[in-house]
Amino acid sequence: MATFRKALKSKQRNHHERAQLGSRNFLGLLEKKKDYKLRANDYHKKQNLLSALRKKAMEKNPDEFYYKMISSKLEDGVHRANREAWDVEVTEEQRKMMRTQDIKYVEMKRLADATKIERMKGELHLLDAKGKQENQHTFFVDSKREVQDFSLAERLNTVPELLGRAYNRPTLETLKNKIIKGPTDKDSLQKLARQRGHQYTILTQRIERERKLYVIGQKIQSRREIQEKTKRVKMSNETKEAAAVYKYEAKRKR
Repeated sequence: MATFRKALKSKQRNHHERAQLGSRNFLGLLEKKKDYKLRANDYHKKQNLLSALRKKAMEKNPDEFYYKMISSKLEDGVHRANREAWDVEVTEEQRKMMRTQDIKYVEMKRLADATKIERMKGELHLLDAKGKQENQHTFFVDSKREVQDFSLAERLNTVPELLGRAYNRPTLETLKNKIIKGPTDKDSLQKLARQRGHQYTILTQRIERERKLYVIGQKIQSRREIQEKTKRVKMSNETKEAAAVYKYEAKRKR
């Protein structure tokens, strides 16, 4: 029976929804049922939302209060949180890190940076770093005549070309008796100086990053301790460079 019904349907004419009349083409496409359903569902959804909000407003407790009432304001008909105090205390970079990373991860990254910093300091020695305080070497003589005839290269027993170095300044005997290893031409020395300057830049960046990670870790730890139910007094507010400081009540452990 079912096979016979299918055979009959195969010969039936396909019925289509009629198109817009030629005399009404200026009105655009004729709305079909699927278009009407989309428009009707959207209309009813908005009406239900308005009814729910109207009911919520009618049943609201006039004595109700919560802190968001005073920590937000209306701007162009939209409630926006007042985040001025938050923006002063925490930078955007610190806020992203504290939202996404755990204190253990931050501490791990800080210790990794601290280890690399110590290794780079051991390799570079900071002998010719920019911003480093210049060393002063005072020579004492017995008379003014010696001051006038004083020769720094002769006193240090080296050649005048090496007086500008604070390190690796061989004496005349070393230059005569031993072979100098390493580049000596001007271009190679300039290239080495550029590489050394690049390493100092990386070291400075790592030191700054390690300091920022330390501040972030302190802020995360401070906010975790605030959640505990213990009596405390706030000693200093939170800033961009330091976490808030609290003094907790002394409690005897059992």
